Amino acid sequence: MSRSISVAAVAALVTVLSSPVTNAQGLNWETGDWIGSSAKKNSIQDRKVVNFPSGYSAGQIIVSFSDRRLYHVVSRGRAISYPIAVPRPQSRWDGVERVSYKRVEPTWTPTARMRRENPKLPRVVPGGHPRNPMGSRAIYLGNTLYRIHGTDAPWTIGQNVSRGCIRMHNAHVEELYKQVRPGMKVTSTYRRFRTRTVTAQSSEPADLFSLLGFY
Repeated sequence: MSRSISVAAVAALVTVLSSPVTNAQGLNWETGDWIGSSAKKNSIQDRKVVNFPSGYSAGQIIVSFSDRRLYHVVSRGRAISYPIAVPRPQSRWDGVERVSYKRVEPTWTPTARMRRENPKLPRVVPGGHPRNPMGSRAIYLGNTLYRIHGTDAPWTIGQNVSRGCIRMHNAHVEELYKQVRPGMKVTSTYRRFRTRTVTAQSSEPADLFSLLGFY
């Protein structure tokens, strides 16, 4: 009896891990923990144009761990503000990096340390796979393992979940991806920013940049 229960349990786990996430909970492959939904806390609609400190010039990305926001500075005193999932406290870093390169539908290869800590992790997850935790786009930072990327678990946006990377909704990272170039400055900080919403903006990026006078 114990053998049949064991086999059934294993079969059930394999089914769950090989199936796409279709509800509001799933396995966080980075940590091995089951996570629930917080989608109402930071939805994909939570994207806006805000006033931003004028000391930051256009073409920079500012990641605020305290705000749990990514700010893309698009002109002096203006930024697009996106909700993000930030690293766990023990995995956070602050400082300046530069964009080294970027990828569409990146593959994900867990590090040896990740696989030692969580033997459930696969050796590699191909790009475009519904359970790829890198999502649809990835922006790589310097020579580090840190990235700004999408996610297969949008309900984690607003949480402390990663091992150093910055997660965004796939639609948001796809928009940001189009504006990012190698060498672009990315600053991560614990600083809080007092911003005021100029407009919530859910239309195409071209409309947003027209609004800001770029076109």
